[in-house]
Amino acid sequence: MNATRDVTQLLVEWASGDRQALDKLTPLVYRELRQLAACHLRKEREAHTLQPTALVNEAYLRLVDQANPNWQNRSHFFAVASHLMREILVDHARRRQAGKRAGPKVSLQEAVSFERERSRNLVALDGALSGLEQLDARKCKAVELRYFGGLSMDEIAQTLDVSPITVRRDLRMAEAWLRHQMQSV
Repeated sequence: MNATRDVTQLLVEWASGDRQALDKLTPLVYRELRQLAACHLRKEREAHTLQPTALVNEAYLRLVDQANPNWQNRSHFFAVASHLMREILVDHARRRQAGKRAGPKVSLQEAVSFERERSRNLVALDGALSGLEQLDARKCKAVELRYFGGLSMDEIAQTLDVSPITVRRDLRMAEAWLRHQMQSV
């Protein structure tokens, strides 16, 4: 059995209430979760207080705290983990920006580039993504999976149960919509 099938099987067992499956799952996914967190934080400002391990731990606590997880497969699990990491980073950025005046307009590329001004950009991007989610949840999820989750087009297609061509189309439209929203902030 390959690692992807092992993870998927353990996720199904965990969702069915088998807590031992969670114990077996943890070492299989921890390294990949840490790599995902490191990717999110790689170009963060130098004095950032969150470290990859702390981000993984916070996301992991939120993942295992779910009452009735309904994991479809490995890709779905990492998509949810990525979304949780995004929420944690946005919450962290909001706390950091609390009481400060809103910054200048930013583009989508600037917001996802993880530059030093990322906390401000991330808050603006989160607002735009929330608006996109209201209009088209699938396009919003595709952006999250691609930019925050680092999933490939095929993995996104599998997670969203659409074709890779649809994913490409959704991403192009979502990026254009987000770019427009962020420029008009």
